[in-house]
Amino acid sequence: MTNAQVTALQDGFTGFLALWVVVLVPQLITQFARYGGLRARGILTTAAVLLYGCMTLAVVLLPLPGPGTRRPAQTVQLHPFQWITDIHTELLKHGEPLSRWFMTQTFQQACLNVLLFVPLGVFARILWRRGLTGTVLIGFATSLLIEITQVTANFGTAPYVYRIFDVDDLVNNTLGAVTGWVFGALLLTLVRGKRSTVDVQPARRERVDLAQPR
Repeated sequence: MTNAQVTALQDGFTGFLALWVVVLVPQLITQFARYGGLRARGILTTAAVLLYGCMTLAVVLLPLPGPGTRRPAQTVQLHPFQWITDIHTELLKHGEPLSRWFMTQTFQQACLNVLLFVPLGVFARILWRRGLTGTVLIGFATSLLIEITQVTANFGTAPYVYRIFDVDDLVNNTLGAVTGWVFGALLLTLVRGKRSTVDVQPARRERVDLAQPR
């Protein structure tokens, strides 16, 4: 992970804290009015979704280009699985053997793109009760929106295009959403299995005295 990505995550967390304070107050008021008390599950769920959203936006949009930022030579990449070729190119550039492919920055970036959308898949399965097809559509549509935002220079608000529209990002992000959906489904199955387990106590023997009046 680069220094720029670490800084982006820090900015995203700061933004989450500021946004959560704004959302938390009306949420607490609503819970007291509706339930007469706090619902910790609802508060934590809201916090998790907001945290994920802020961190994701920070990673894909920050840092914004400054006066000394160099423009990227390429802004669109439409060749599927180009990252595999880029791994080979990176290994040759640094004189590394093929056995160290998993140590390349290209491979690590591809993994981060997958991991970035795993929480989205978990939310789709557990919170929004979406099936696998619906999760694929959510993951692909969200990733496509991000890529369009990047290739349009944040819809014209940035001075120029500073991120690449990459078709591999669409594939890896969608794969991450599917992975999260599977994880969420397994988690729900585990939780439901524990709830359905009933501790059955053996019937207690009772000694009956026939001479005792009843």
